[in-house]
Amino acid sequence: MRAPDHLNALRAVEAAARHQSFALAAQELNVTPAAVGQLVRRLEESLGVELFHRAQSGPARLVVTEAAKAVIPDLRSGFASLSAAMDRLRSARKRRVLSVTVPSAFADKWLLHRLDAFNQQHPDCELLIDTSTALVDFASQSVDVGIRYGAGVWPGLVAFPFARDAFFPVCSPALLEGAPALRTPDDLQHHPLIHDTSMASTSAFRTWRDWHLAAGLDVSDSERGLRINDSAAAYRMAMTGNGVALGRTTLVEQDLEDGRLVCPFGPIMDCALAYYVVCRPQDVQDATIISFRDWLITEIHSDAL
Repeated sequence: MRAPDHLNALRAVEAAARHQSFALAAQELNVTPAAVGQLVRRLEESLGVELFHRAQSGPARLVVTEAAKAVIPDLRSGFASLSAAMDRLRSARKRRVLSVTVPSAFADKWLLHRLDAFNQQHPDCELLIDTSTALVDFASQSVDVGIRYGAGVWPGLVAFPFARDAFFPVCSPALLEGAPALRTPDDLQHHPLIHDTSMASTSAFRTWRDWHLAAGLDVSDSERGLRINDSAAAYRMAMTGNGVALGRTTLVEQDLEDGRLVCPFGPIMDCALAYYVVCRPQDVQDATIISFRDWLITEIHSDAL
């Protein structure tokens, strides 16, 4: 008999001895009584040792021979050890930890409240989110993947676009009915402008000056107001009714849906910049990174439906 057959036969011997029945042993092992009997007989033939015989009187049942009785404790101990080893192997299966660097505003306004959906789809992946405002150096720091907003060129990294923002005014609903009410673009002159300066060094990033040009307003009026170098903080300021911010689709989507912000009027501007998933060239085919990238794309597309 081959080693796997021996193992199956020994399992059958232990179960039959415990139940004193091939039928009950078969139920436990999820096989037929005939299969249990065959395993036992083949083992007996291989060893030249009788392990069971039927009782000559009383209810029909198996009688365990002395030879079998001598090894039953060892069999039980051995199977218990095998079971414990399997449990340790299962518990030793490590979850893949994926370290992700994310702009703080994107994490706050879009990513974090969606992570439960990712965890349900990928239970073996544990995300480690870093919301540092500085660009992480992939070459020197332990980072697997990043989400970045820009033109798509970062030295030493491969970038995959997955979302673009449109830009438009956003404010508290209270401003629509206030005094003076914010009803048309001309009414902006009566309200503070909130400037997001988090990407002031990137010329393609849309500003209030761009919007005033698109709306046909006097651009000299576009520079006044409050400047904040954090997008999420700029939108929180707008929610309190302390001014009008220039909204970005991904960052204000939930606030618009929940009524904390409204878009009082257009125009709506597009932008050449986009959100990208970035990673090292050698990690492009990493299955977990691909799963994370594909999940982001699916989530963004579901928002657009």
